[in-house]
Amino acid sequence: MANFALIGAAGYVAPRHLKAIRDTGNELVAAFDPADSVGVLDSYFPETSFFTEFERFDRHLDKIRRNGQGVDYVSICSPNYLHDAHIRFGLRNGAHVICEKPLVLNPWNVEALKANEQESGKRVSTILQLRLHPSIIALREKVQSGQKAQKHEVDLSYITSRGSWYYTSWKGDVQKSGGIATNIGIHFFDMLSWIFGPVVQNLVHVHTHDRAAGYLEFEKARVRWFLSINAQTLPEAAAGKRTYRAITIDGESLEFSEGFTDLHTLSYQDILAGNSFGLDDALPAIQLAHDIRTATPLGLQGDYHPLARLPLAPHPFH
Repeated sequence: MANFALIGAAGYVAPRHLKAIRDTGNELVAAFDPADSVGVLDSYFPETSFFTEFERFDRHLDKIRRNGQGVDYVSICSPNYLHDAHIRFGLRNGAHVICEKPLVLNPWNVEALKANEQESGKRVSTILQLRLHPSIIALREKVQSGQKAQKHEVDLSYITSRGSWYYTSWKGDVQKSGGIATNIGIHFFDMLSWIFGPVVQNLVHVHTHDRAAGYLEFEKARVRWFLSINAQTLPEAAAGKRTYRAITIDGESLEFSEGFTDLHTLSYQDILAGNSFGLDDALPAIQLAHDIRTATPLGLQGDYHPLARLPLAPHPFH
């Protein structure tokens, strides 16, 4: 049984990590979050030592480490811009680190973390759960076994509506979240690069506070993509819903709505068995999201997703 500590216990994704720690037969001995709305701990680890001040959390981990009861893993579910610092913190405490996506916001952070990883002798792992989904695995195998020169045609739309609160939170601050392409799209960019190979061309047509769209060419695919958090961009096919996801490959829909329930637990099982996705695995999607974020949008011309024609909604605070 391994001892875990959790940074970011009050966040959206924390329950998936709590469940994974419990279901893999391990113990959460300490948790930290500046927000104290962490009643979810009662459902998993009610005896966990909880802290709202990082300094006290740090002191506690140091104390139990010196008593020979230190943590083996630090799981990180904090805001994106803090991942880099929290990963370093975990390594300095002599623990392996498991960090949610995006691992970091900038590609050069990955290179720096490699040095920290080597110095500590511990491993940094990230959660790339779509790589464990049976439908995604089957698609990758099909693509990899196909003709070398074949280019697949891919359309990807992901709209996950968010309210006004989003722009007040850290998620609405591009410096903290990385913006739409990183915060919403990192899962899909990793999936696309894992299935279709390295990026050959990257054109960004739209990138605003509430949507992004562009064209990507990978070694084995041409992709038109559209991401949005604005409910006004929902198509008629999403009537009555606030989320819409559609991926077609060569005109055929990729269906992977089912099978998400235990992917974090499967990820933890792999990590504990020494088969995790590490820094090099995470780098291609981090590089791509960074390049999209820093690109100058070309506007609505060329090969873009048709949903991007919709007018931009006004920013609530502009």
